[in-house]
This record gives sequence, structure tokens and C-alpha cells, in this order.
Amino acid sequence: MHIDASGLLNTAQFIASPNFDQRPAGTEISLLVIHNISLPLNEFDGNGVIELFTNRINPQAHPYYQSLQGLKVSTHFFIRRDGATIQFVSCNDRAWHAGVSCWQGKERCNDFSIGIELEGSNITPFTDAQYTALTALTKCLCNHYPIKHIAGHSDIAPDRKTDPGPYFDWKRYAAGLDSGII
Repeated sequence: MHIDASGLLNTAQFIASPNFDQRPAGTEISLLVIHNISLPLNEFDGNGVIELFTNRINPQAHPYYQSLQGLKVSTHFFIRRDGATIQFVSCNDRAWHAGVSCWQGKERCNDFSIGIELEGSNITPFTDAQYTALTALTKCLCNHYPIKHIAGHSDIAPDRKTDPGPYFDWKRYAAGLDSGII
């Protein structure tokens, strides 16, 4: 597993999202942000998340989707329940995953972070396959970029977000990394 010069992970399926732009010049990627997402809410294995990140979500397909109409968001990586990893935005570019955010006094976390979405919710434990994939991806990213911190979406936007949620096992994740970065 490795990241190439274009910022793509060689083991991930790439599905291009139009929702990205350039990072500010000279910005170091120093933060990983862990999220959870499921569409419809608390339902897994469908294409709702892919459709959201590629601006193809049908607002008539589910009542909840009407609230997402016109939303322009993305992430760098999405890890499915079976551990399969999809990349939507090159790591060299700025994905739109964090929104209004702040980490250690530095605002606009999208500028200096990589977003990783886990297919899940705040009411469901994550799978062994997801922890395995997340740990391997994190090690790969930390070997390629000067990542100094890992945070949850709830850590960088505490007034707005709760993910990755109470079922994300930070201790298990940290133990798999053996790096003290968390």
C-alpha cells in the first residue's frame, strides 16, 4: 500500500468527486480527521454516500436526502463495513469534509487535513475489517505526510458534530498504530 506522487492510494478504488480545490500554497498535511457516515442514516452497503460525494444523490430516493439537496461535500477516503476503501479526492488536494473547524487554535482544518469517513453511525460499532483498513491506511499516510495529530470530527467542530461517535474505539485504533500520534 502506498500513496503515489499524484496523492492517490494504490489499493483504493478511485471515484472522482467534483467537490475539492487546491490547498493553500505551502500547507503541510499535519492532521487526520476521522468521521462516520451512512446514507440513509444508520443503513449500510448502499450507494448513498458515493452519490453524495459525487453530487448525484437523488433527493426523491429517501426523505432524508431532501435535506442534502445542493450540499457540496467530499472526503479523501471512505472505508466501507467490509474494509473496502474508496478514494474521492487526491491527498494533494483539499477535500470538503471538515466544514467550519478548528484544531489547536488553527482554523479551516480542510486546509491541512486528510478526511477519512468510516461507514457507520453513532449507534453502531465499527467492524474489525474497518479497524484493519483504517490502521493500514493511517500508517501509510503517516509514512508519506508529516501528520502530527489524529482527531475526530467532533474534536474539530464540537458545537456541530458528534462523529466518529461513542462506538469508535480510540484505544483499539491507537494500539494498532503503535506510534503515540493519537
